[in-house]
This record gives sequence, C-alpha cells and structure tokens, in this order.
Amino acid sequence: MPGDGDIGALTTLLAANRRSGGSPVDVATLTALVVGPASWTRRQLVVLDPAGTLVGWGVVHDRANGRTEVTVLVARDAPAQDAIAAGLFAWADREATEVAALRRAPRTQLDSAAEADDQRQRGWLAGAGYACVRTWLHMVRPVVPAEAEPDVLPAPRPGVRVRRVREHGNGLPTAEDLQTVHLVLEQSFADHFNSYREGFAEFVVRLQEDPWHRWDHWWIAEVELDGQWRPGGALISSVSPPDAAGAYGSYVDYIGVHRRARGRGVAKSLLYTVIADAARRGRNRVSLEVDADSSTNADGLYLSLGWVVDHRTESWHRYLDAGSEG
Repeated sequence: MPGDGDIGALTTLLAANRRSGGSPVDVATLTALVVGPASWTRRQLVVLDPAGTLVGWGVVHDRANGRTEVTVLVARDAPAQDAIAAGLFAWADREATEVAALRRAPRTQLDSAAEADDQRQRGWLAGAGYACVRTWLHMVRPVVPAEAEPDVLPAPRPGVRVRRVREHGNGLPTAEDLQTVHLVLEQSFADHFNSYREGFAEFVVRLQEDPWHRWDHWWIAEVELDGQWRPGGALISSVSPPDAAGAYGSYVDYIGVHRRARGRGVAKSLLYTVIADAARRGRNRVSLEVDADSSTNADGLYLSLGWVVDHRTESWHRYLDAGSEG
C-alpha cells in the first residue's frame, strides 16, 4: 500500500503515462487518493523493482454496489512491463472479488480506462479479459472575461430559470436541494449507458472525496409546469486544476435534464450558467466528458456552444462473480 513517501514517485509515474500535451499531474487529487479521504474506498498496491524504484501501481475503487473501478499503471521504462501489468490485474481481480463479497453483491462490474491511442494499455486490458465498451470525448470550451457580464450569454427561455443550490448560514448546502439534485440526476440518467442506482449518501460522500469539489458549484434548473416551478435539470461542476499555463478552469461533473423538461433549452441554460460562473471566477475554460456513442447527440449540443474535442478515452469492462476470481 502506498503512503506519503510515495507521492513523488507516483507523480512521476502518472506524468510518464499522460498523453503528450496533457495537463500537469494534479498532485492535490493524487494525495487525496493515496493518503486522504479518497483512499478510504480504495485498495492499492505498488510494485518496486530490485533497486527499490516504484514501477507499478494498482488501484481498486469500491465505487458502489456492483461497481468497481480498476486502475493499473506501469512505468514505461520498467523491465518486464507485461508481467507487472498482468500481476496487477490479477491482484485487482482478487481484491474486487473480496469487495463484492463484503457488499454481498453476487457480481461486480470492473471498469477500467485507456487513452484511445494507447495500444500498450489497451493490450493489457484485452489480455486481462476486459472488453472495450464505450468511447468518451473529453471536450473543452475557452472562457473569456466578457462572458461574466449580464446579457452576453443567452438567458433561459421563458418558463425556465436556474439557481444555485441553497445554503445555510454556515455555508453548507440544504439537504432538500442536495436530494433534489441527486433525484434529478438519477432520473435523468436512467436510460443512459451503464446507468445504475446510487444511494444518496454514497453519492454525496463520493463527490466530497474530490479535493476540487465545491458546494457552490451545484445548480438546479426549474421549469414552470401548470403554474408551478418544478425541478427540471441539475448540474454539478468543480474546479479544474491549473493547466500548463497555471490557469484554473471549471469542470462539469454531471448535467442532467428530467424527461418532463426536455426540449425547453434546460441543458443550454445550465451550461451558459456554468460558463458565466467560470468567467466571474477568472477561469479560462470549462471542460466536460461526453459519451461519443450516445443516442442523445449531446456532443452535438456541446459543439454548437463552442466546445471542441481535446482527446478521447475508452471504458473497458469485465465482470466477476463474488464467489470466483474470474
């Protein structure tokens, strides 16, 4: 299991596995994952070579009941890279099986990822029994200071309004609004790829593990129906760590529109809200991730609003029974 003394070596390992031209390694997130709150739901293993150099890292994340995320990274200059990767994936199988058994889940989905052009990682995943199931577009939209001004970005249509999640006097959000966001997102994604039910408590705790999470980055869209304002959409964003130039951005973690509110420009209103918010905070971009294979044509919406594709990643899945190791 890695500790404080491994942060530097893991930073180097992550940097070596990043795509060319990508953002610098986010040390705050890495630290939270290794020794902070995010480590509490993860099992981790590091591999050292005979000289004591860290050459491999495996992470098994107990994300939710029946959902386990697996990360395997190997140094690009390490000898026996294929053997290290195979060993880490075999270890991940054993740990994931135990996690599922502890949850009394009869089966768990293992979810891992690779850059779309990383043939080394893709080969290891295929060899470990994973299959590529989805491609994701990572998109970015530049933000300019003028977009912080009123009336620069389009206002919501009549019958639609957007507000920030309400807060108590101590700065913490109200339970009612947090539960509204969770419910809207659960209902919005019910017909999407790989959707599953996540309990409210698990949802909130998982988001708080991210050191860049901020409560004042949660938004609710309301629509007027039969003379009443009802929740019609929700957006959760967070801070994007500094890019190569040292500039912060905003990141859209989730955006969902309830079926009863679709076709009313709710998604655009939420996106314009987070763009204006980023501009007011002096940020230079808003980033997000979208399913390239979605039937909703969400990528078309983002392209029409100024987002461009930065890079592509893939989701690779494998399934394990709790009573077996594959």
